[in-house]
Amino acid sequence: MTENAENGKLSVVATPIGNLEDITLRALRILREADVIYAEDTRVTSKLLARYEIKKSLQRLDAATETKKANEIIARIERGEKVALVSDAGTPAVSDPGARLVNLVREAGANIETIPGASALTAAISISGLPLEHFLFLGFLPHKKGRQTAIKKIASSEVPVVLYESTHRIIKLLSELEQAVPQANVTIARELTKLHEEVISGTPLTLLERLKKGEIRGEFVVIIS
Repeated sequence: MTENAENGKLSVVATPIGNLEDITLRALRILREADVIYAEDTRVTSKLLARYEIKKSLQRLDAATETKKANEIIARIERGEKVALVSDAGTPAVSDPGARLVNLVREAGANIETIPGASALTAAISISGLPLEHFLFLGFLPHKKGRQTAIKKIASSEVPVVLYESTHRIIKLLSELEQAVPQANVTIARELTKLHEEVISGTPLTLLERLKKGEIRGEFVVIIS
């Protein structure tokens, strides 16, 4: 790395998962000081920046491009630039793009810092009412290949399992759990920090019947114990 690189760094910045007020003062300062912001979806990040009147160069960096753009980002840091990385919501690299980029930047010897903040995982756990001193986090389950193996892993786990699921597959997941662990206690949290925030618990079948009666929206954090 060059001498200029001492001033350059990659800042991994957590952003709100819903309510735009859930951004830290440090995160706002870092975004204002950045020479460039790499975002999972520039359209989503543009709304956050507009809310706080931050005008910066925005570049897209998603799961398909993070490895390809690593050299570009490393070169920026070598020139002494401050680079910020954000995902659509929450903490980059936690079931979101970023981990491969961070690894490549670290291998290059560049400076990296974390700007912690919102995470759907910790937000859901904090209001679940469940004792989760130990748990297994699986992120998003595979859509097809490997999904049944993951369900079997959940069924045999000796500790609670936490995972993410989308609007389009939550019914499928609950149906799979109803077959694999029908007596399990399942807690689902959705629309966290938003107007319709909700946390409900029950057996897989109970939750299936409840969800089918109303509109299904948002991404879900699912806790199986």
